[in-house]
Formats: sequence, structure tokens, C-alpha cells
Amino acid sequence: MSASAALSGADPGHVQLAARSADMVTGIMLADIAVVIVLGLALGRVFRRLRQPAVIGEIAAGIALGPSLLGQLPGDLSHRLFPSEVRPLLNAISQVALVLFMFAVGWEFDKRLVRPHARLAAGVSLSSIALAFGLGVATAPVLYPDHSTVAGHHISFATFAVFLGTAMSVTAFPVLARILNDNRLIDTRVGTLALASAAVDDVLAWCLLAYVSAMVTADGDYHKLLSTVGYGLLFTTGMLLVVRPVLGGLVRQWAAAERWRPLLMVLASGALVSAWLTTWIGLHAIFGAFLFGFVTPREPAALLARHVRRPMDDMGLILLPVFFVVTGLNVDLSALTASDSLALLLIVAVSCAGKLLGAFVPARLAGLGCREAKNLGLLMNTRGLTELVILNAAMTLGVLDVRMFTMMVVMALVTTAMAAPLLSPREDLVALTPKEPRPVRV
Repeated sequence: MSASAALSGADPGHVQLAARSADMVTGIMLADIAVVIVLGLALGRVFRRLRQPAVIGEIAAGIALGPSLLGQLPGDLSHRLFPSEVRPLLNAISQVALVLFMFAVGWEFDKRLVRPHARLAAGVSLSSIALAFGLGVATAPVLYPDHSTVAGHHISFATFAVFLGTAMSVTAFPVLARILNDNRLIDTRVGTLALASAAVDDVLAWCLLAYVSAMVTADGDYHKLLSTVGYGLLFTTGMLLVVRPVLGGLVRQWAAAERWRPLLMVLASGALVSAWLTTWIGLHAIFGAFLFGFVTPREPAALLARHVRRPMDDMGLILLPVFFVVTGLNVDLSALTASDSLALLLIVAVSCAGKLLGAFVPARLAGLGCREAKNLGLLMNTRGLTELVILNAAMTLGVLDVRMFTMMVVMALVTTAMAAPLLSPREDLVALTPKEPRPVRV
């Protein structure tokens, strides 16, 4: 008997069997990741040919591998491919992918995007968020009675309503930028305005999610809620006043010395630590990662894009499909009832109305033509991956049940997929003149 086995009092045969089982679980996890990456790549290409963002294909791959499709086939294939022992490991990897993605989202926010159209961008963003949020809260009384309990835990109406309003308010900045690139609209007036409005929208949406997270953590204890919000504001202040200048000096010094590898490791570690800190405070981890990316310097832009941003994006390219499959495992279309179908139609209609009207009206009042205002509304209505991030946060917080989560994921896919086919062609829109500020490359 080995010394370790003797000290533990365990039989060596059982120790070896346990080790072999752990190795097998790890092996299955690695095989699962390979399946997810390959299927996501294949469906991503299919959807690109259909003039849709590749992310829709990757999300569809995750759903197909879950109970909605694979789970409906004989032999319980979804559970065979993703056994219960493997799912916590996949979830842990997906959280790392999520933190790095949110760091990139925060880093992509650039005030130069907003500056050329600051007033109109703020108006469009605030109007679309306010209307979408208000309609979401107004819809909550209809949906709440059937979704007030999650895993035996009662969810307060206020938490449910505020979350629903937040989920309706989202615009997916990364997906929007990809749609603009694919449709050659990035250098049109509506393209730059959409990017600026979505950038403002993202910041406000994450702030709303942080508040929802604090509400759930407090669980009706207003003293705890105030404490969480207070610590969150203290954390935000520290990031802006302390971490930002420290990172600025570090990035300038290491960029001049071309110390790219340690810089990459420090930034990735900073995103992970910031995510842990906001979790400890009582906010969701993604808020910390986003804020750390927000305060990270963006200059020298070309060098950072080549030596830091690109490696970060490559990590996300490999890890994000795991996030999609974890999302897909929580989506069960077969669980939806006839009444859920009506609720789904209501959710899609309300979400579209909030963003389309919320962007169209201020754009028209500012002098944009009907086609430009319509395009702006369609672009602001894209929710994509950003919506999935918020929905998964709600699942982690215990705000949504499986049926509500499934309906909200479908809404995210529908609102994103409808944009590209309905956009007016470039020839019908106003392009930027050489004298106008051109958009920052995203």
C-alpha cells in the first residue's frame, strides 16, 4: 500500500479507480469542448452565408446540443454527451470565457465613438432604454404569476420586473458592429450613430444589471441593498481614480519596452480579480470584468490591438463556444406550453416595440430620414451575445426558471436575426463625407 493510501486509510484500488474516474471526466470534458467548437464553427459559417452574424450559428449550436434537439432523440444523447459530472467543469470554463469577453466589451467602449454625435446618441440610447425598460416592467405583471418561483425559491415581483426591464433594454454592441461591417454600413451616418448609441446603451445596461444583482443578493434586506450599492460605488470610484492611472503608467512603460506577454497576463489577471471582487461585494462577476476593461488604456491603439487585444480575442474564440453550450443546456423548447407560446409572442413584440420606437422617434425628431431612423431602430434592437450574458447572470442569481430563460433566449435570437434582412442597402443611406469624423474601428 502506498504511503498516501496508508495515511488516508483508503484502499489503493479505490484510490486508483477514483483517479481513473477523474481522468475520464476530464477526457470527456475535453472531447465535449472539441465537439462544441467544431459544431459552432460549422453553423457559424452556415449562418454567415445567410447574411447573419456567426454568433447566431454558435448560439444555435449550443441549443442544438441541449435538451431542445439532441435531448429529444432516443438514448438521452444530450446527457450522454454532457454527463452531470462534466457540466460543472464546463460551467467553470464558460465563466472564465464570460469574464474575458466582458473585459473586451468594456475595453471596446471608446468615447471617440460617442463624441461626433454625443447629444443625439445620448438621446437615442436613453429613449430606447427608457421605453424598453418601461414596457418590460409593464409586461411583468402578465408573466410574473407563472414564473414567480425558481427551484422552490420565491422571487419578489420587484426583482422580476426590474430584471425584465433590464433584459428588454439591451443592445449588443459587438454583434451590432459585426452587422455594420458585413453590410458595409460602418462608415455611414446611421452606422456611426448606432455604434455611439449602443456604446452608451451598454454602460447603462450593465449598471442596471449591477443593481438587479444587488437586489437579489439583498433578498429584501434594504440595509444590505444599500451596503451592496455603497460598496459597488466605492469599487467603481477606486477603479476610475486609482486603477485607471496605475494601468495607464504600466501600459505606457511596458508598451515602450515591448513587454507584451507580461502585460497580457496582468490584464487578464486584473479582469479575473475584478470579477471576484464584485462577486464578493454582492454584484455579478461580469460587472467587475466590464469595469476593468472600461478603465484599461486604449493607447497605443495599433500596438495594443496587435499584441494584447488579438490574443484576448483568440482566447475568447476558443472558450466562448463553451459558454454557448452551457446556455443551450439550460434552454428547453420542449418545456414550453401553449400559454408559453403566447407569452413568447408578447415578449418578442414588447422587446421590438421598445427598441424600434425608442430609437426611431428621437432620430426622426433630430432630422434623420425614415430609412435611416428605421435602420437605427433595427440596429438598436439587436441583442445577441450581450443578452445571453445578462440571461445567464439571471440564471446564476436564481431570477429565471427554465421556461422563462428559454423564451428570453429565443427573443434574443429573433431580434438579432431580423436586423440584417430588414436593413436598407448602403446606397439608400447617407455616407460620411471626408469632413465628418469617421468611426473608430471596432
